[in-house]
This record gives sequence, C-alpha cells and structure tokens, in this order.
Amino acid sequence: MRGEEGMPVGRLQEKIDIAASTLSHHLKKLVDTGLVVQERQATTLICTANYRNMDSLIGYLVNECCADAKCAAKADEVAA
Repeated sequence: MRGEEGMPVGRLQEKIDIAASTLSHHLKKLVDTGLVVQERQATTLICTANYRNMDSLIGYLVNECCADAKCAAKADEVAA
C-alpha cells in the first residue's frame, strides 16, 4: 500500500498474487477495522495504509498482550 500515495487494488493483486475475491475479502476486513483507507480515483480504487490506526493497534498489542516480563523482554530484544 506504498506509503502515503497508496496502491491501486489491481496492482496490489498482481504484487501479492492472490485471487481477486480473496483480496477483496481481506481488504474489506482491513477497511472495516480502519487499518486501510480506500479512495476511488475515476475507475481505480486506491488502497492506503492508515498508519495512525496501525500504530494504535501495535501499541495496544504490546501493552495488553505482552504485559508479562517474558514477552516484554523478548520484544525489547527484537527491537534492538
């Protein structure tokens, strides 16, 4: 979804090589959860990652799912 400019759905499908119906299903879930934004430009549907919501989700996962010391220590090792 290439940063701020996004990526056309057709190009995304070519890049990850999955069926159009499968991609549509997954994109719908990502749009519904606010992780991806879609914008129509003429006949092209452009998908863009919603970085603010992604950052919030990652923060939540780190804070809530990795709250114990073992997981937090591993997360620190990976970040280094």
